[in-house]
Amino acid sequence: MNGSNARLKLGLSYAILIILTIVSLYPALWIVLSSLKEGNSLYSETLFPRQFTLDHYRELFRATKYPLWFMNTLKIATLSTVLGTFLLLLTSYAVSRFRFAGRRFSLNTLLVLQMFPGFMAMIAVYVVLNTMGLLNSHLALVLVYSSGAIVTNVFVAKGFFDTIPSGLEEAARIDGASHLTVFFRIMIPLAKPMLTYASLMIFNGCFVDFIFADLVLRSEDQRTLAVGLYKMVNQRNSTEFTLFASGAVLVALPVMTLFLVLQRNLVDGLTAGASKG
Repeated sequence: MNGSNARLKLGLSYAILIILTIVSLYPALWIVLSSLKEGNSLYSETLFPRQFTLDHYRELFRATKYPLWFMNTLKIATLSTVLGTFLLLLTSYAVSRFRFAGRRFSLNTLLVLQMFPGFMAMIAVYVVLNTMGLLNSHLALVLVYSSGAIVTNVFVAKGFFDTIPSGLEEAARIDGASHLTVFFRIMIPLAKPMLTYASLMIFNGCFVDFIFADLVLRSEDQRTLAVGLYKMVNQRNSTEFTLFASGAVLVALPVMTLFLVLQRNLVDGLTAGASKG
């Protein structure tokens, strides 16, 4: 009896997992197949098109500014990842290793800020950027994304630094190493798994963001991929839905490639806190 109940529970678990997998993969499969079918409509009687074509991908590069939007997005995401990761490392290392006035208040403030979605600060961000004269510039997005990375990832990074034995720093300090030497030569190499995780999260968030990019950017030449594709299909009488689908497929390729290449370091970053003393 117990054996049959165990098999029933196992079968039910597999059934639920299969259903969740289908639900998760169906929208992505639908977009990919829609980008390969003829015509402009995303809807058809069957999921698989009768004929496959790459015309939409050729048209995307020939008739739109997709290459420019892609380079804009790649530039913003790369700069934001580098700056945001560096600021995140400095912040998390400081709150993990040093005891200073206002430390607890700063941590509580960051914890409270995580409870609210970033777009709630849109008006405040717009006013600040407008005052600084940074509207319609990529620098504005780099600053917004880099500062936001601290709020969203600081506790993950701090938790990782908390697991690194303080004896390593004490030994280096005895040998005459400064705080910067300890940080750059000891902490950062040890933080490689967490560094990979944080960088991927920041890059992914910057690469696919629409809300702040649409708020800041005004001219077509400054647009990112998310804003450019949205404006392309949001025009009056626009029917370029399969063209949008092909653009959406290409948007996912850089992020997917990074996740596949750095998968091992990503998994190590997610589990590192459980394997250190």
